Amino acid sequence: MTHNNPILGIILAGGLARRMGGGDKCLLPLGGRTLLDRAIRKARPQVDELLLNANGNHLRFTRSGLTVLSDEYPNFPGPLAGIHAGLEWLTHHRPDAEWLVSFASDTPFFPTDLVPALLEQALDTEADLAVASSEGRLHPIFALWHRRLLPAVRDALKAEKSPRLQDWAQAQRWVEAPFSRHGYDPFFNINQPQDLHNAEAFLPLADEAER
Repeated sequence: MTHNNPILGIILAGGLARRMGGGDKCLLPLGGRTLLDRAIRKARPQVDELLLNANGNHLRFTRSGLTVLSDEYPNFPGPLAGIHAGLEWLTHHRPDAEWLVSFASDTPFFPTDLVPALLEQALDTEADLAVASSEGRLHPIFALWHRRLLPAVRDALKAEKSPRLQDWAQAQRWVEAPFSRHGYDPFFNINQPQDLHNAEAFLPLADEAER
């Protein structure tokens, strides 16, 4: 992706996946590819550099070819910790970049034009944060974060109880970026085994929408 201001991406896979029985949910197969592979294939063309947020031994993600960042805060405080890791890495390693976009690793049908749509909304409104939505529902894990949000993210994670991501996002200078359905919710995510089965039915529709 080429433009005047580089955008970094981070795929969030640092959760505990309790409803899937634990383990690395992003390594589960869907239509012959892992959820992580599907996320990488969709995210990589939209950003200048792609990172992965995951905890534990990074060697299990070697084949992804991505730089893997662990949460800097203990006890799995949630997706905001992954955002923090990405913004810290951007600050120290890519001073030329102002924006970080986050992707969920368990949402295989997210839009191929996610990043340009988020960026357009952010620039048009001079917002620090652009959040994707569909059918009136916000999806704050799919969002574009300006680097100046790092101190606020850090303060939230240092609080006694980390805030819910959606509540925190709506307390910032933010803007919504709506996306349409194409016979399925583009932000359908895999939370439990039945969702993985249901996602199989959406594969033909998703493949057709991307042609």
